[in-house]
Amino acid sequence: MKEKSTNKREWIKSAAIVFLTVMLVLTFFSQTIMNYSLPEVATNYVQSGTITTKVRGTGMVESTDPYNVIVKETRKVSGVAVKVGDRVEKGDVLLYLAEKESTELEAARQSLADAQDAYDKAFLSAEINEGIIQESKKDTPVAVYRQNITNLQNEVKAAEEEVKKAQATVDDWAKKADALQRQIMITPSNNADVTAETKAYNEAKTAYENASFALTDAQNKVSELQNRISVESTVSGNDVLVENLEAQLLEAQRVQNTAQNNVNQTRLVMEQAQAALENKKASGDTSATLTNLNNQLSNVNAAKQNAENALSEKQKVYEEKGKKLNDYLSDINSAMNLGGLYDEVVKAKTQLEKLEAEVLGSTVESDISGTVMAINVSSGQETNPMDAAVVLQPDGQGYTMSMTVTNEQAKYLSVGDKASLVNSWWYNNLDITLRSIKPDKQEPAKKKLLTFGIQSEYGDSISSGQSLSISVGQKNISYDLTVPNSAIREDNNGKFILQIESKSTPLGNRYYASRVDVEVIASDETTSAIKAPLYGWEYVITTSTKPIVPGQQVRLND
Repeated sequence: MKEKSTNKREWIKSAAIVFLTVMLVLTFFSQTIMNYSLPEVATNYVQSGTITTKVRGTGMVESTDPYNVIVKETRKVSGVAVKVGDRVEKGDVLLYLAEKESTELEAARQSLADAQDAYDKAFLSAEINEGIIQESKKDTPVAVYRQNITNLQNEVKAAEEEVKKAQATVDDWAKKADALQRQIMITPSNNADVTAETKAYNEAKTAYENASFALTDAQNKVSELQNRISVESTVSGNDVLVENLEAQLLEAQRVQNTAQNNVNQTRLVMEQAQAALENKKASGDTSATLTNLNNQLSNVNAAKQNAENALSEKQKVYEEKGKKLNDYLSDINSAMNLGGLYDEVVKAKTQLEKLEAEVLGSTVESDISGTVMAINVSSGQETNPMDAAVVLQPDGQGYTMSMTVTNEQAKYLSVGDKASLVNSWWYNNLDITLRSIKPDKQEPAKKKLLTFGIQSEYGDSISSGQSLSISVGQKNISYDLTVPNSAIREDNNGKFILQIESKSTPLGNRYYASRVDVEVIASDETTSAIKAPLYGWEYVITTSTKPIVPGQQVRLND
C-alpha cells in the first residue's frame, strides 16, 4: 500500500514538471511561433531619387492627306482590280463597272420628263393668258413686282380715304337733318315764333348737361383720391406721397365745389329759358318758323342725297382698285409659277446634258500614284457618289498618330521631341516626331492630346489603321519622395502604399502594414515619384508572401 502511494506522488510530480516545461516553451517562443504564421514582407526606404521620365502610349496610325477615289455615278461594281496594301501608278485600273446606265442618269431623264409634263399642264390651264405666258418668260426682278404691288396698294388706300371722306359728308348732312327734324317736332303748330326762345332753351339745356358731366367727373376724382390716401396711409406708409395726394384732394374738392355751383347756375338758366319758351308758345304765331324749318330740311335732305350718290361712286372706285390689285397678284403668282416650272425644265435638261457628258466607261482608274489604304466596295455592290469607293495614300505623304496623356505627363514634353517604338520588330526605321500638344476635347481640364508625325526613312510599310506603341521624352528629374514601382498599389479609392509601423511589446517589436494614399507624379521602368504625407526614409512594403490588408500584422524578412 505504501509503495502504491509513493508511485502516485512520483507520477503527479512528473506531470507537473512536463506541464511547466511546456508552458515555459510556449511563453518564451510564442513570438517566434506566431511569426511563422504571418505574411513575410520585403521592404524598401522612401527616399529622394532621380526619375528618367518617359511618356508611353498607343495610338492609331492615320493618313496625313488621304486621297479619296469617288465614283460620281451610282454604278454596279463588276470587279475590284486591287487589294489593300497594293501600290498603284497613275492610270492603273482600280474598279470594273457593269455596262449599264447609272442611277443618276436614269433619274435625270425622269426628272426632265416630269418637269416638262408639269410645265405643259400649267401652260394649258384656262387661267393662263398670253400676258401671263409672256411675263413668265421674262427675268423680272422681284423688286419690280414689289414696286408695282406697292403702287396699286397706294391707289387702293387713296380710294379708301375718299370713301371715308364721302361717308363723313353723308353723316354730317344726316346729323343736320336730324337736328332740323327735332326742332320742327318741338315747334308748336300755332302762330307764335319761338325760334329764339327754343334756341336759348336748347343752349341752356346743353350747358346744364355739360355742367352735370363736369360735376360727375369732379366727384369721381375726389372719391379716387380719398381711396388712394386711405390705401397709401395703411399699406405703404409713404408720408411724402400721402401729403402730395392730400394736396391734390383739396384741389379736387375745390373743383367739385365750383362744378356744383356751375350746375346750380345752369339749372336755373335752363329753367328760366324753358319758362320763356312756354310763355312764347302760349302767346305767339309760329307758322313762318315752321315753313322756314321745313324749307331748310328739304334743302338738307337734297344735299344728303347728293352726298350719298358721291359715296356710292367712291365705293365703286375703291372696289375696282381692289379688284385690280387682286388680279395683278393672281397674275404674278401664275406667271411666277409658270416661270418656275419652265426653270425646272431648263435645270433638268442642263443636268441631263451634264451627266451625259460625264458618263464613265467600264473602268475606274487611279488619278495619282500611291498605296491602297481601303476598299469600300466589292463585286456586286453599287457605288455611292457620297462615299469614297477606294482610299489611296499618295506617294510622299506621311502619317500621323494621336494619343492622350495626363497634364502632369505633358509637362515633360515639348513639340519636336522624338519618339521611339516600344517592342516593335517590324518598324525600326520610322521617324516619329511630336507635332502638337493640345487639350483633349473629352477631358480638357485633365488631359492633353499629343499628335505625332510619322515618316518612313527606308520605306518601311505602314498603313492607316495600324496600332503603334511608343515612348517619348527622356529627362532626368530629381524628386524628394521615390519608391520602387512594386510598392505602388491601387484599389477603388485610388493609389496607395503600405508603410511599416512598429509597436513595442514585452516580448519584442511587432510590425503592422499601414495604408498611405499617394499620387504618382512620375515613373520609369523601376521607380515612381510620389506625393504623400511622408518625411522620407519610412519603410514601405514592396512584396509579400501573402495578400495584405491595411492594419494587418506582418513579418519582416531577414
